[in-house]
Amino acid sequence: MLALSPRAVERLESYIPPWPLPKLFRLTSKGKLIEGVFRGETINTPSMLCVEDALDSLRWAERVGGLDGLVARSEKSLVTIAAWVKTSSWARFLAEDQATVSSTSPQLEIVDPWFAGMAWERRFRTARAMARQLEEEGAAYDIASHRASPPGLRIWTGATVEPADVALLLPWLDWAWEEQRAARAA
Repeated sequence: MLALSPRAVERLESYIPPWPLPKLFRLTSKGKLIEGVFRGETINTPSMLCVEDALDSLRWAERVGGLDGLVARSEKSLVTIAAWVKTSSWARFLAEDQATVSSTSPQLEIVDPWFAGMAWERRFRTARAMARQLEEEGAAYDIASHRASPPGLRIWTGATVEPADVALLLPWLDWAWEEQRAARAA
């Protein structure tokens, strides 16, 4: 997938590299973005890059222990979050049955009485503000729960995420929560 901001398009259209680019990497022609690339008009070579990318991913998966290693990484992250949830005064897993908590994308529900007493829209805005703060700090990205879910947070804990990074995130969650409480109390 390729997504370009208007600024990126502007840079592409104004930059002339000092050396020739392989056709595969050309996104402009005569100083204009090649729009067809975004409509599926492409050459065969990108598909070979996708194949190589998939092969590289499989080699990495083998290095971390194959399927068992991938599952273990995800489950280790979940165990880390579960230990934190047990001590949290404000968060719990959205899934009530422990057997149904996702090991790749657990969702947290905010259960603090102060939060639970708010109107739905205010709870939604507060949870989104927490997610925004975490993103601004570079601590987490795309962590807000799905818009159709109760206001809260979801954490990607798939095998590609280092379990140690999940552990580093947890104090940031507490920080963002305290920041929201302080902001709303002021």
